[in-house]
Amino acid sequence: MSTDQGIGFTRTRDLLAVGLVAAIAGFLLVSLAYSSIPPLPRLAGAAPALLGVAEAIAGAGLRSRIRARREGGVAERPPVPPLTAARAMMTAKATSLAGAALAGLWIGLLLYVVPKASTVDAAADDTATGAIGLVGSLVMIGGALFLEHCCRTPPEERPRPDRDR
Repeated sequence: MSTDQGIGFTRTRDLLAVGLVAAIAGFLLVSLAYSSIPPLPRLAGAAPALLGVAEAIAGAGLRSRIRARREGGVAERPPVPPLTAARAMMTAKATSLAGAALAGLWIGLLLYVVPKASTVDAAADDTATGAIGLVGSLVMIGGALFLEHCCRTPPEERPRPDRDR
């Protein structure tokens, strides 16, 4: 039995661990320096959301090419080269982990500003910014996980384990 299993799919526990560490770090950084940081841009969390949407669209395109090849007959589109699928998979893994880190940072910010939102005007503004950022980060994670899912080899094309070894 071979121990080389290639690239594995992103595990939930990995995303949660990265998010937890980032949330703790974010909370500590904000609690130490909140009074000296400039106002946060309201739509700072929109960029990760756009990246997540772009990865979801790319995943849908990859999946349609993989399925077209699987359905047999003459495919209208060329099959997905294995290296392209591997690159997409690595991009998805990196993006999902980066999204978990961003989500953790936004959670850390929210943990600090939400209790102060009723008394500090800047904290009230940053609560809305943090919520937008958190949603954008979750969209980024979702798009990356969808792209990763789309890179799966169809079941009938997966290599069967050699039982004679």
